[in-house]
Amino acid sequence: MKTYSATPADIEHKWYVVDAEGMVLGRLATQIAMVLRGKHKPMFTPHMDTGDHVIVINASKVKVTGRKAEQKQYFRHTGYMGHERFTPYATMMAKHPERIIEKAVFGMLPKTALARTTLRRKLRVYAGSEHPHTAQQPQVMTFPKSEAR
Repeated sequence: MKTYSATPADIEHKWYVVDAEGMVLGRLATQIAMVLRGKHKPMFTPHMDTGDHVIVINASKVKVTGRKAEQKQYFRHTGYMGHERFTPYATMMAKHPERIIEKAVFGMLPKTALARTTLRRKLRVYAGSEHPHTAQQPQVMTFPKSEAR
């Protein structure tokens, strides 16, 4: 048996819609990252872009477990010494709920150029239930709903 390696001619990209309403953030992010990388396909090849496009709707209705709603903070750095900026989860959810899912999925992907381009080109997150990608005829993808503890 020889190891199979996908070629660009073998790869077919599909479009999926995921409804984030009532889903737990981390568990949703792991499933989305798996689909973006293509690990759900038997032809997965680590150095090739075998993943599919994912559209996430209702990002503003995602849940977090425990006390993360009060305690979780998002970090960014301005580039100057000591200029660290922390944004609380509640503020981020109020202003940019789509960034919460984008940052969670980014944390689940490897930190490589392929993963960054995959995230930028293949993940689309919308706070509401409408999206402009009906022409791509996306299929609805469901994940098992996990209970918030």
